[in-house]
Amino acid sequence: MRILPVLLLATLAISISGLASVAYAEEAAGDLGSSDGSKLIGAGLAFGLAAMGAGIGLGYVGSAGLAVITENPALQSKVFIFIGMVESIAIYGIVMMFIILGQ
Repeated sequence: MRILPVLLLATLAISISGLASVAYAEEAAGDLGSSDGSKLIGAGLAFGLAAMGAGIGLGYVGSAGLAVITENPALQSKVFIFIGMVESIAIYGIVMMFIILGQ
């Protein structure tokens, strides 16, 4: 459990150091709006955090679902419905990534 905060802080430090070069870059005269680098970072964060959340949720739901199936095999279809609901979070992240990149 101690590795997770260290990993998050390292990811944050790497992200901030990568943004420093984007912050001081000179923009073209016609493009005074948002930069492409910010779009890519936002799209990556949208999909990455959604996939991470879906993975964590799938771990809990999958382990509980396997326990339920071993107790009562008739509930297998309901377990698959719950697993599909957790996986939809990752699909929402992909959709948001394409919306961000399409703007």
